[in-house]
Amino acid sequence: MDNWIQTTGEVLQGDDYFPVIPKAGEQWAQVFKSSFLGGSENMQLLFLLSVAAAGESVCIESAYFVPDQLTIDTLVAAKKRGVSVCIIVPGRHIDEHEVRAASRSRWGDLLKAGVEIWEFQPTMIHCKELIVDNLWVSIGSANMDNRSFRLNDEANLNVLDKDFAATQTKAFEADKQRSKLITYDTWRKRPLADKFRELFFSSFGSEM
Repeated sequence: MDNWIQTTGEVLQGDDYFPVIPKAGEQWAQVFKSSFLGGSENMQLLFLLSVAAAGESVCIESAYFVPDQLTIDTLVAAKKRGVSVCIIVPGRHIDEHEVRAASRSRWGDLLKAGVEIWEFQPTMIHCKELIVDNLWVSIGSANMDNRSFRLNDEANLNVLDKDFAATQTKAFEADKQRSKLITYDTWRKRPLADKFRELFFSSFGSEM
């Protein structure tokens, strides 16, 4: 609706766009958005607070996972206080290989702390999801990278519901079964050419 107003100057209103919707269930949910024009860092704050509040588990699936240092520190801190942290990212099947290179360059502190990073093998994935303590789910368009946090128009649906979280966790675990675990040792021993390429693309920061 915001984009429509900016493009056309027309305000969408009335029952055709906002009809009365009867209650359809007991789940608590909210739509959460951020954009470059307003609240550009809201999505990152949502993710960081969710991870900081975790007491048992954090599951992340992200098509473009390029964490900044604050995000890395928050995930490492969660792991150090006993939270299980598991991340699924694309493997070699990805449409933006530069993003994968930038992502892999930043895994060192995460892997050293015991964060699990899995690369999905069969195809490209385009999931963007955060599951905390098998209770809180944020799912939508936002990746865990600076473009989503500071530049793009993004919208996520946040759901506080154990049953909904269980269905998402089941799907997450199914994806993990088709993924390859990356250990700190294998990451550290990757080819030198890959390390230079990753360092180069990582230097672009928010452009990734």
